[in-house]
Amino acid sequence: MEAAAKGGFVLGNLAEVVERVLGFLPTKALLRAACVCRLWRECARRILRGRQRVAWVSALEPGPADSHALVRALARELEKVHVLPQTVLYIADAETFSGHEECHEQKKARKRNSKETAIALEKLLPKRCQVLGLVTPGIVVTPMGSSSNQPQEIEEGEAGFALLFPKIDGVKIHTFHFSKDLKNRVFDESKFAEAGLKNNPDLRVVLLFGYNSWKSGATRFLHQIVNPLNEKSIILAGGQVESFTSLTSENNNAQPGDACGVVGLAFSGPQIQSATVLLDQDVADERTAEAAMQRLKAANIPERNTIGFMFACVGRGYRHYKTKRNMEADAFRKFFPNVPLFGFFGHGEIGCDRIVTGNFVLRECNDIKDDLLHGYTTVMTLIHLGSTKANQA
Repeated sequence: MEAAAKGGFVLGNLAEVVERVLGFLPTKALLRAACVCRLWRECARRILRGRQRVAWVSALEPGPADSHALVRALARELEKVHVLPQTVLYIADAETFSGHEECHEQKKARKRNSKETAIALEKLLPKRCQVLGLVTPGIVVTPMGSSSNQPQEIEEGEAGFALLFPKIDGVKIHTFHFSKDLKNRVFDESKFAEAGLKNNPDLRVVLLFGYNSWKSGATRFLHQIVNPLNEKSIILAGGQVESFTSLTSENNNAQPGDACGVVGLAFSGPQIQSATVLLDQDVADERTAEAAMQRLKAANIPERNTIGFMFACVGRGYRHYKTKRNMEADAFRKFFPNVPLFGFFGHGEIGCDRIVTGNFVLRECNDIKDDLLHGYTTVMTLIHLGSTKANQA
């Protein structure tokens, strides 16, 4: 018994020493150390968990012959990312996926296939990684390197970004896809439960993206998806995109074709906090834009481990603000200088003024369902994924 107790004491000291030694190693060395033995593996796992972060990559306005800049940027970032991603959301403007690229073998430009770009991106990621890829008319992105970098509204030119979510303690992120059934006008709401969007007490945030909105019945179908989810305890935000290129949680051939539907990401976990504000058509200058950001700031969402999303109408941007560019992204950064901002310009917006705080009490509540579908507006959203302590537990 004495030897066993002594052995346990020595093991405890040894684990502490090993963890201190491993703590000085770079991530790649830690991943190799995790393969050595059980003790090293457990220590390395704790250290890696403490280093985890949501990483992002961006490619801003590459030249016509540099069409796969987003793919290469993602490859470079994966060399630096601390924990391999489990979920990836990437968004690129339509020009990035439909432009031309230089074919070195034939020494001439050829039409680029959007599926080729999507496959090239997915080959860089773990096979079990959930990937959702969207194509939009314009991009909102914070250039990589520092969360304090200036977010940019890219309304013209090729641009894109990818958000890489690692495994986060206490947080579950999953993708979903609802496609309009041409044979049945009524949506089967049992599919919500299958996707984790119903009977899920930990559901906090749902990002929704409609595609092929020009199709007959698309608006009605979007209402069928949004209305049952319009609950005060859930943040709903998103918009209408041109198309989606990837949804690997189903299969690599999940292309929308001529159908219309809704794809998205659901965030579940008791530690998640979120808030949204709606900038309507009357928000048309710097003062009113900043007033909307003050409402978002009043939610008191922690800024550490928080991501901002901006879903704007293609009719806003510099045209709406009388040629002044980057107005809304600048207003966001003024109040949230350390929160990276991402999003797009689309064909319709989803969201409202709604705040869900840490104790899960809505600050402004009424019994009337919120109007969530809009046009010529902007929806600003904050998603807090929990404190560092929670991530390290």
